Amino acid sequence: MVLYIVVALLALAAVAFLLGRGRALAVVGGEVARLHSLPAQHGSYLALCAAGPALLALAAWAIFSPGVETSIIKSRFAADLAGLGVPQVEAFIRDAKAIAFGGLVGFTDATKEAAAAAYRSIHTTSVVLIGSFCAALAVAGFLYGYRRIAPAFRARHVVERVVRIVLIACSVVAILTTIGIVMSLILESLLFFAEVPFFKFLFGLHWSPQSAFTGAGAEAGAVNQDIFGAIPLFVGTLLITFIAMIVAAPIGLMSAIYLSDYASKSVRAVAKPVLEILAGIPTVVYGFFAALTVAPFFRGMGESLGLDVASESAIAAGVVMGIMIIPFVSSLSDDVINAVPQSLRDGSAGLGATKSETIRKVVLPAALPGIVSAMLLAVSRAIGETMIVVMAAGLAANLSINPLEAVTTITVQIATLLVGDQEFDSAKTRAAFALGLVLFCATLALNVIALRVVKKYREQYD
Repeated sequence: MVLYIVVALLALAAVAFLLGRGRALAVVGGEVARLHSLPAQHGSYLALCAAGPALLALAAWAIFSPGVETSIIKSRFAADLAGLGVPQVEAFIRDAKAIAFGGLVGFTDATKEAAAAAYRSIHTTSVVLIGSFCAALAVAGFLYGYRRIAPAFRARHVVERVVRIVLIACSVVAILTTIGIVMSLILESLLFFAEVPFFKFLFGLHWSPQSAFTGAGAEAGAVNQDIFGAIPLFVGTLLITFIAMIVAAPIGLMSAIYLSDYASKSVRAVAKPVLEILAGIPTVVYGFFAALTVAPFFRGMGESLGLDVASESAIAAGVVMGIMIIPFVSSLSDDVINAVPQSLRDGSAGLGATKSETIRKVVLPAALPGIVSAMLLAVSRAIGETMIVVMAAGLAANLSINPLEAVTTITVQIATLLVGDQEFDSAKTRAAFALGLVLFCATLALNVIALRVVKKYREQYD
């Protein structure tokens, strides 16, 4: 129903644009020079008047109505929910909503069915009310904007002002989102570090958060601080990323050099799209490929050489991850190499340098800022990958730099800690935020280093 309202408002905006443009031409008898603003700008103004307020009202409703509807359900069924904890109440509301919209739940009862019926009724009434309100706003806005169209009306100023406000709002949303992410990481991490000392977390050698409340002190509610050592996760992340970059960096960079300076147009037209197809393959497919093909291959090869290769190994995950990020390195490096001015190549050739010498001593140094950015993107992609590691390297937090053994990464553990219904008031779940904060700081440091490299070489070749 809400989708229909949005489509109707967008259709109204398109019709209003055409009518506004026609109205602007009609009031001056087709003499565009008599208009202060272009006919299209008058049409845009009328479209904004007709659909803008209604869309804003619909957005506000979409933000606040779920909370209001949930509050009404909780108040109506307060007696049935009395004595339940917060997770149980949230599960009850979630199941009621699922039943109301035809979803499946684990189990149901008369109370949930009644809550679902009440929620369905409240939601339907809410949708009807917001639809009627949006229709009234759209009609009123259309009539108001239509009457204001005149030769001297400054529609361009109004449209540009609205566009400027939208751009500022988008920038503010991006900034506030970043601040919100950072603050949530910091606040939850501080709560975690209040229970687990920072240095024990950062330099501990044992990671087993699933047993946080077992063993000595469990009955008293004490947290076992010795099982939150994140060194195995850091080592596993760096090991798999290192293996991935060993595969992706040389292959991707050499592919970019070949496609940009050696390949013919026909070869490039075929090879580049085929190479970039790798970027569109879902990571779960790479995970299947790693678990069913690459891992058995390395295990069989290791057995033939007398080596003990685990069924889930870092080398299998790293190699497949490297294959996955080859297009990131290749495509971006190819673009920056092609962006190097032809005059540098011609000057090097004029001095007697061969093509390979030109590439090594002129093109690659000039393109280094872009290549560094490509490598950084590849590293970030490798660090943030989860599915391949889960399926090919496992969940075991082993402290090892042996690529033939099973390891895990930070992102895999974050996903493991937060999967399912969790209460965010224990050291176990807050450990995920601490891991996220460390990962954020590491990525920030990589970006700072890359920016310094880019700035240094940009000054030499600009």
